[in-house]
Amino acid sequence: MSELLVFALLGVAVTVYALTAGADFGGGVWDLLASGPRREAQRELIAEAIAPIWEVNHIWMIFVVVVLFTVFPIAFAVVLTALHIPLLLVLVGIVLRGSAFVFRAYGLQPDEARARWGRVFAWASTITPVFLGMTFAALSSGHIHVNLETEEITSGFFAGWLGGLALATGLFALVLFALLAAVYLAREAEQRAQPELSADFRKRALICEALAFVLALLVLWRAYVESPTLFSGLLEVPWSIPAQLATAAAAGAAIFALVRGHVAAARVAVMIQVALIVLGWGLAMDGHLLLPNLHVADAGAEPAVLAALPAVLLGGTVVFAPALWWLFRVFRKLD
Repeated sequence: MSELLVFALLGVAVTVYALTAGADFGGGVWDLLASGPRREAQRELIAEAIAPIWEVNHIWMIFVVVVLFTVFPIAFAVVLTALHIPLLLVLVGIVLRGSAFVFRAYGLQPDEARARWGRVFAWASTITPVFLGMTFAALSSGHIHVNLETEEITSGFFAGWLGGLALATGLFALVLFALLAAVYLAREAEQRAQPELSADFRKRALICEALAFVLALLVLWRAYVESPTLFSGLLEVPWSIPAQLATAAAAGAAIFALVRGHVAAARVAVMIQVALIVLGWGLAMDGHLLLPNLHVADAGAEPAVLAALPAVLLGGTVVFAPALWWLFRVFRKLD
């Protein structure tokens, strides 16, 4: 297996993480922003939709970390050293939201205490995607400098993830996760014959689409100002314009389906939209785990590890795929 193929595999895992765990984070956002006469019904729907599967979604991020550590040890050391602050904040947020969700749903405390845990869950779900987006922006910012011979980071521990590009990307990730959650929840409510709740989340999804458009333009502008290499990858290579047009078409299809009330179609369209956004970012990285000077070819991959990886992945899939299918079959009653 080549280094670029492993890079593509990491991209698939990040995409699946965004489509699954991202929607879980978005559910926490809507828990925080629940409003109107159906506020408690909205929160109940969110809790019931998330409860059966939220633990398993983070396995995709664990997969990314393990593959990065195993196959690209130099990149693993550099990234986790240079970005240990935002990554630690992401980890704290994930632990807080998970613990708070369990204490609120299954705790024996009085209602006031469970309500406090609910607020912790909602705020952690809202803040964590921002730091996650800031981390990915830092990887492509070009502001993290490393001496590959000594593996020494020369740009400090605050480079890349505190600028305007990072903040815009963090907010963009937050809105995309909220968009996914709103569409998923609209579909969930429709399947439960709760049309008013479905309409609530359809309206929220349309608002998120508008915000995502504005923030996408802001990210492109900050990339133009702060990271010319990333901007070139996003807009100036041959595949970029078709990719951007495909993303816009998916967003347009999602909006049309939401307006028309075709929530099942909207769910498919918004999943394609988010997947294309992640794909576009991955293609803009052009095989780099850290722009501009840490390509997968220089990330420490050993031939023996690359040779053994397909068999390991196949064995893991044989064990994992049936268990994942059974989880969804039992708890989500998928056909």
